[in-house]
Amino acid sequence: MTYRSRLLGAAGVLALAALGANPAHAAGTTAGSTITNTVSVAFQVGGIAQTGTSASDTLTVDRRIQLTVAEVGTTTTTVTPGATNQVTAFTVVNTSNAALDLALSVAQQTGNAGAHSNTDTFDVTNVRIYRDNPTTGTVGSYDAGDALVTYLDEVAADASSTVFVVADVPLAQANNAVAAVTLTATGREAGGAGSQGAALVQTSGANSAGMDTVFADSAGATDTARDAAFSAKDDYTVSAATLSAIKSSRIISDPINLTVNPKMIPGATIQYCIAISNASGSATATSITVTDPIPANLTYDSSFGVKTNGTATIASGVATCAADTTGTGTMASNTVSGTLASVAGGETKTVVFQATIN
Repeated sequence: MTYRSRLLGAAGVLALAALGANPAHAAGTTAGSTITNTVSVAFQVGGIAQTGTSASDTLTVDRRIQLTVAEVGTTTTTVTPGATNQVTAFTVVNTSNAALDLALSVAQQTGNAGAHSNTDTFDVTNVRIYRDNPTTGTVGSYDAGDALVTYLDEVAADASSTVFVVADVPLAQANNAVAAVTLTATGREAGGAGSQGAALVQTSGANSAGMDTVFADSAGATDTARDAAFSAKDDYTVSAATLSAIKSSRIISDPINLTVNPKMIPGATIQYCIAISNASGSATATSITVTDPIPANLTYDSSFGVKTNGTATIASGVATCAADTTGTGTMASNTVSGTLASVAGGETKTVVFQATIN
């Protein structure tokens, strides 16, 4: 390697080090800053240096309005029917070259695709917006230290905030129902802490000597380019149990025919099979209580009791309970009760009891 090559290589390393020490920011030079550039002119007359001259130019950096909103994470928020304070999270960044207030609003869809290739089918309720408080609770997680807001106050250039959209889920929602929400941030004038600034106005016409305002934002999920706003979607997807019940009866015996072709006559013993099924792909149902009042013309068979947690076969809407029961129920106030700890998606469990026709 020649000396010249070594010298150029060393210079390149120094240049890269300098670039690494001064990373670029999205905001750029602060709006309202002045940039002064002075040129100097030296000359001679008759070989004698003369008094030189100079000239300066000063310009004012205009204000570029630009911001982004992005969903935190890449998946839907899974919720259950009736759940409250369910959270979707967004990051809001002021990429302008000036401080701004950022107005916040939430819109709900009516149909069409949500954020995750699914279709909106319902609206959440009690929708609110909170700003994450990084000095209390857990950073990036919704908790009691976060502030209820309608705008972000005095957001510096390049500063970001985590914003939570918090809502309640109506009780009567089917499995895989989707509620899509869109968070929009809109730039507003800054300059007064504690109150939302006025709407921004883009400078029209030729460049002025003062600080002009230029809208430079891209189009978001629902807003257009160069509107001083940006929007992003997220959604809630319901994970619900889809329970169904079938109650069937079969004759066990009667006092005349006994167990050979018994008939439904007084004194006959009837076995009732109650099958509780949860549709495939549904959330697991828990703490399931089955109650069945005994009609006046039946007498509960206490010798058989109440048996739970068995399996059944279902054909043409008729359930036939198997004998593999592992739990017991109760009989009180002429009402049979059985509890199933859980029924998973695609699973069926049973409650079985017997009675005699009066």
